[in-house]
Amino acid sequence: MTILRTLARDFQFLFPLNAHGQERFQWFLLTLQAILVPITVARTSNLLRAIETLFGVRIAQWRYYTFMASVKLPWEWVWEALWRAIPSPLVEGRLLLALDDSINPKTGRHIFACQRTF
Repeated sequence: MTILRTLARDFQFLFPLNAHGQERFQWFLLTLQAILVPITVARTSNLLRAIETLFGVRIAQWRYYTFMASVKLPWEWVWEALWRAIPSPLVEGRLLLALDDSINPKTGRHIFACQRTF
């Protein structure tokens, strides 16, 4: 998680410098860390439990749910900061994107949205 320290500097500028903004920034970082821990399913209730269990931070459930549902989270700038953190996203002149959703079991011959595109 060493990359998280570097990203945290970039992300800190996305939140206001007042007390409420800094609290939201800390919750945002804890949420990212909880997502990165391989034992946590990225559902809000599981993330809240992981934050309390793994990091010892207790957040009232209603406050965390309100935070996660907020339209004020700067997602557009978060994605821009993440893309800027990648030195060169191209592999042999092409963008390589890999997604892993292996924690969700799939069965059957025709699975929605599973295909190869070249």
